[in-house]
Amino acid sequence: MLVDNAGCPRVVRWIQPWVCPIAPAARLQSYKFFILFLTYVAYTCYHMSRKPISVVKTILLNCTESAGEKGNCTSFIDQMNGQEERDAKRIEGLLDTSFLFSYAFFMFISGFVAERVDLRYFLSTGMMLCGLFTMAFGLGKYWEIHSFYYYLTIQVFAGAFQTTGWPGVVTVVAHWFGKGKKGLIFGIWNSHTSIGNILGSLLAGVYVETDWAMSFILPGMIIGSVGFIFWFILVPKPEYVGLDVDSSRNYAGLTSVPTSGPGSDTAYHEQPRSGETTPLLGDSDDDDDGLQVLRRSNSTSESIVNANIVDPNEIEANLQEHHSSPITFWGALKIPGVAEFALCLFFAKLVSYTFLFWLPTFIKENGKYITSENAAYLSTLFDIGGILGGIIAGLASDYTGKSATTCAVMLVLAIPMLFTYEWFGSICPINWHVSNGCFSTNVVMLLMVGLLVNGPYALITTAVSAELGTHPSLRGSSMALATVTSIIDGTGSIGAAIGPYMAGAIPELKYVFYMLMGADVLALILLSRLVLREISQYFNSRHQGTVQHHRFS
Repeated sequence: MLVDNAGCPRVVRWIQPWVCPIAPAARLQSYKFFILFLTYVAYTCYHMSRKPISVVKTILLNCTESAGEKGNCTSFIDQMNGQEERDAKRIEGLLDTSFLFSYAFFMFISGFVAERVDLRYFLSTGMMLCGLFTMAFGLGKYWEIHSFYYYLTIQVFAGAFQTTGWPGVVTVVAHWFGKGKKGLIFGIWNSHTSIGNILGSLLAGVYVETDWAMSFILPGMIIGSVGFIFWFILVPKPEYVGLDVDSSRNYAGLTSVPTSGPGSDTAYHEQPRSGETTPLLGDSDDDDDGLQVLRRSNSTSESIVNANIVDPNEIEANLQEHHSSPITFWGALKIPGVAEFALCLFFAKLVSYTFLFWLPTFIKENGKYITSENAAYLSTLFDIGGILGGIIAGLASDYTGKSATTCAVMLVLAIPMLFTYEWFGSICPINWHVSNGCFSTNVVMLLMVGLLVNGPYALITTAVSAELGTHPSLRGSSMALATVTSIIDGTGSIGAAIGPYMAGAIPELKYVFYMLMGADVLALILLSRLVLREISQYFNSRHQGTVQHHRFS
């Protein structure tokens, strides 16, 4: 295995002599656990640092009960102070949408950049800058900055640097775990999103009523410190420490197959890896693409054999150059399934992020005797449900092999659950001072909403993105995961930006839920072609199995 010491952090190079005597398989498993832990902590910090604004909004703007009266709102920010409630909330909503639209726009750029730079520097720098701008929002209070445009600018830059997280961590994990079924692994690992939201809510809730600036400063310091540590210890690729993820292959995808040939007793022929010759989503057009891949692979192997290249390092260099070139944006968009899953995530993330930024406000306004701190704590129930949803979706996807169908089932169940949660909450709201059936039922239903809403979102952004990023139709550009991830998550982030803005503009709470149910219906429609294809494949495979059984019986 060719070792790239230049990409290995200096601290890791120092400890290599002590870990090298360990068996390669044991070292690989240790590194995998370490990488999962590091990337989990990293993205937990990313989400933790973006959560405070949803908690602080409940106290940043205070309006009296006399709705419609001019000048009934007070705020630390001049542009909202003295405004009518509807106008003040519209201005406040721009803090969410500026962050989310910035995130959506720069996500496409981050995916392009992530494929072309060292991911250790990419993630470390991104986290430290995220920390800087998160802290800057809170420091505005201490610096007595009351201008709305200062906080708007901070949100734009914070959204831009937040985009370094997702393409970076998904690509690092994919480098270390290779191909195969990753739904369950990613489902568990993806709980960092919800854990980050929970920690962000809890930290912000502690300070929101006393000193809201610390709700931003503390998460900013944490993510910045973790980014600084990453600079010295993150190993983005296994080859940087002389390891190969797939133990079934030899020399960058070659298996040693003895053949007779002039000038050598053994030649290396490239064999298709598991799953590469079968299109991910079964498009008939992909069969030609798969053949193109095999033809290109065979021609590459033949040229290696004919040239009598027997040095493993030279073989690896040739094939890595052939298979690791970055893909273009349009090339990634043409991969079967990318467009459908990206548009589905547009609506799925619209629903999820509307809850993320709007839920504390909804709980406070719809409940009785609920403070901003109480609302922050209750909103974490949605994220706890989201953890379970991601794990269940990943497990179901691994067991059935049908990602689109798994997402569709959860979307179908989410629609009536959203309606029921809003209906029950309106007739039996949460009373913070009374622990009764209303309180318990609202808690359980909020957990179920989080499970069903975040399940499809988690599956599409992790396991599905990773699978699509290594699709055989890439024709030699197998390192396209960052670009594919950025397309899917970037499209979803546009929906995430639109959702909270629309929720703020809708006057009645029940109509917000109608909007969310409509978004889930549209997500379901966009997945329908892929679902029908998966169902058709299932029945065709059963029919072929029956025919073969009768033929040999």
